[in-house]
Amino acid sequence: MSNSILNELHALLKANVINEETAQKIKEHYTKNGDQSQSKLFMIFGILGAILSGLGIILILAHNWDDLSNSIKSILSFLPLVIGQLFCGYTILKKAETPIWRESSSVFLFFGIGASISLIAQVYNISGDLNSFLITWMLLSLPLVYLLRTSIVSLLYIIGITYYCCNSNYFTYPKEQNYLFWLLFLGMIPHYYQLLTTKSQSNFTLFHNWFVAISLVISLGSIRDGNEKLLYLSYMCLFAIYYFIGKSSFFKNQKLKFNSYRIIGKLGTLILLSVYTFKSFWNFFHEKKVHENPIITSPEFIITSILSIIAAVLFYKKNNTSHFKNFDLIEIIFLLNIPLLFMGEVAAIVANGIVLAIGVLEIKRGNQLNNLRILNFGLLIIIILITCRFFDTDFSFIVRGILFISLGLGFFLTNYVILKKRNRNEK
Repeated sequence: MSNSILNELHALLKANVINEETAQKIKEHYTKNGDQSQSKLFMIFGILGAILSGLGIILILAHNWDDLSNSIKSILSFLPLVIGQLFCGYTILKKAETPIWRESSSVFLFFGIGASISLIAQVYNISGDLNSFLITWMLLSLPLVYLLRTSIVSLLYIIGITYYCCNSNYFTYPKEQNYLFWLLFLGMIPHYYQLLTTKSQSNFTLFHNWFVAISLVISLGSIRDGNEKLLYLSYMCLFAIYYFIGKSSFFKNQKLKFNSYRIIGKLGTLILLSVYTFKSFWNFFHEKKVHENPIITSPEFIITSILSIIAAVLFYKKNNTSHFKNFDLIEIIFLLNIPLLFMGEVAAIVANGIVLAIGVLEIKRGNQLNNLRILNFGLLIIIILITCRFFDTDFSFIVRGILFISLGLGFFLTNYVILKKRNRNEK
């Protein structure tokens, strides 16, 4: 607790503004918050110290590596692993309830595992590729998440398996069909569930919400077998599921920064819907391939069907109590996936109308709630829609300039009206 606050409390006591009981409560409040902030700061420094120490050991070994014998190299290769295990063992026995020790020691061992694997492989010229290295590293590191109840290693694990999925399905040539990521992903679900059910939502929960949501978006594209076009429908259903999760009672009352599902679900739906507004997209979508696999048996069709069913169930669950009277337009976009497939280029016109309607409804809602953020979001949707149309229409530069000037004036006038209305209400 800072001296300035203490001096201010003494001044308030002398002036009889507050009594002793109130002053004591204020002291306890600031002391508690100060201790929590200090604990978080120590944890950050502990984690950074563990990472830097691990990297320092690797750099020292790398500098003198060529001058050492294979036996010495083998001993030194296991050194980061042994040191990390000693720290983790001490933490489990003596500091099990101290988050700083749990997080920092587990992070050190996490990188120690990766360093030992790579060093031993280099010493004895053990063949292998990046995918096998990542799988081995992540599988050996996963028990740390539960033995030490560490969230940092859980986040690193999500990054590792996501990169493994990208490398095995996107970056390699020829491309492989690899579903191992989904099994690896299940490994961290119990820890993530434990974070979600904890009463006090920490920054670890915040980061897990974002990391999990982004990881699934990146990795969904790995499910393909010749019918990749169906993945557009899968992504639309996934974004709908995210949106319904974000609107659920569990996330609805939390701060927006914790609600990654609602943000990604809404933005993802609007971005994909904007892609639907291009006629060229539907021309590409309806192109036929001679060697394309049967749609019904393809993994893309199966995952699209599963995600569609899940989204439909969540939609029903959310709106059943209100008899489907208060749902947002964006909630039913995923239901239009199948009808749009049979419309050809007309689907682009329908998509344009939907995007325009969403923008207008957002502006209307922002005006009713006197919320500039929602109102400007609606205006931004309309601006993006008009900008997209510049790429597939032959408007002259004069017309484009007039449109943008009009939109700029619209931004100014709507914000001015809302601010004037807000000031009037405050008076």
